[in-house]
Amino acid sequence: MSHRFFPHTPAEIEQMLATVGVASLDDLYADVPDELLLKRDYDIPSVMSEIEIRRFFTDLGRANNQLACFAGGGFYHRYAPAVISAILQRSEFLTAYTPYQPEISQGTLQYIFEYQSMMTELTGMDVSNASLYDGSTATAEAMMMTVSAARKRRRVLVSATVNTTVRNVLDTYAHYHDIVVDTIAETDGVTSREDMVAKLSAGDVAGVILQSPNRYGVIEDLTGFADDCHGAKALMVINTDPSTLALLRTPAEWGADIAVGDAQPLGMPLSFGGPYLGFLCCTKALMRKMPGRIVGATRDEDGQRTFVLTLQAREQHIRRDKATSNICSNQSLMALYVAVYVALMGAKGLREVCSLSASVAHALCSKLQSTGKMRLKYDRPFLNEFTMTTNFPVDELMERCRRNGILAGIKIDDHTVLIAATEMNTREEIDKYVEIVNEI
Repeated sequence: MSHRFFPHTPAEIEQMLATVGVASLDDLYADVPDELLLKRDYDIPSVMSEIEIRRFFTDLGRANNQLACFAGGGFYHRYAPAVISAILQRSEFLTAYTPYQPEISQGTLQYIFEYQSMMTELTGMDVSNASLYDGSTATAEAMMMTVSAARKRRRVLVSATVNTTVRNVLDTYAHYHDIVVDTIAETDGVTSREDMVAKLSAGDVAGVILQSPNRYGVIEDLTGFADDCHGAKALMVINTDPSTLALLRTPAEWGADIAVGDAQPLGMPLSFGGPYLGFLCCTKALMRKMPGRIVGATRDEDGQRTFVLTLQAREQHIRRDKATSNICSNQSLMALYVAVYVALMGAKGLREVCSLSASVAHALCSKLQSTGKMRLKYDRPFLNEFTMTTNFPVDELMERCRRNGILAGIKIDDHTVLIAATEMNTREEIDKYVEIVNEI
């Protein structure tokens, strides 16, 4: 019997070596300089039984210091119903790859279609792809879409209130795509509309990238921004936390052409930084500029509803030199994660999560200000994240909190800290945080 996925037998190895014309496996590495070859045994543990392996990793896990998380910056500690992991670990989902053949991929295509439908409903946009690596690269893809749509314009404006991680990725992509990125100034923690209008007046701007809630947690009022952008023939991109859209105005309501961000806040575990999920939604006029995949619903020859990859006569496949992006695959397992989470929570549940998070954050902010040692940096609306200034070194706060089982937030500078709260933070954790501040 032939076992296709078992390691090769000695006879098979000899046959392969004869085919390529070498005498041994070592000959395959003949071009590697001798000084680069390892002349000793690998420094790895000896073989273990299954039970020993389990004990080893259990002991390793105990070394982790589990902290109550008050850090955000675009990624948040959210509750994930147990049913999500149970569904994702089904073999037909866990092992599925890109659905090139619709006749055998209807399940995968359907959940991608459902994910897209949910994202368009959350953002208010016409079309969603599925999907990109993370929120930063999704924003960079949106930047390139604006340049592609504008043809001869290669200048993009980015608000100073956009997350610094996103801005760094934008700068990297722009450098290698001959795009000029200019910064819109901020005023008291929000985008300066006056500075944006002044920079748009040059008439060479392809797109404007804004963020709300922004890098300080502030909910920006973007009234009139779309009119300014469109009046200058520039596209408007809004980077947003999709979990907040259950309560806040959608990018479509602000007049955005493209909505982007990271879908991690929709129940995905922090998981030491990934995998996450970049989403990108846009108006119908821009859908042929979108990177990634789009799944559509149609009817088969028997009249039954079916799902297919649509808009497949795309530059990404047939004319790569004219492509908007090199993204062809999608992280559909993470798209499934979001689809299950949103389906479980529903509109009511998403609003409740936002409301609970906002209640916890505002309670913490109020108690921290009452200590007299910390104050809100920007007196502007926020949901579940806010920036505070301290009259003591932030490093001292971070270290004291760490010793007491709390991740205090994200250090902005020596006397500024970004703090987030979600439905996962308890009253006891809030009180402990305030107690630590009072002791400084």
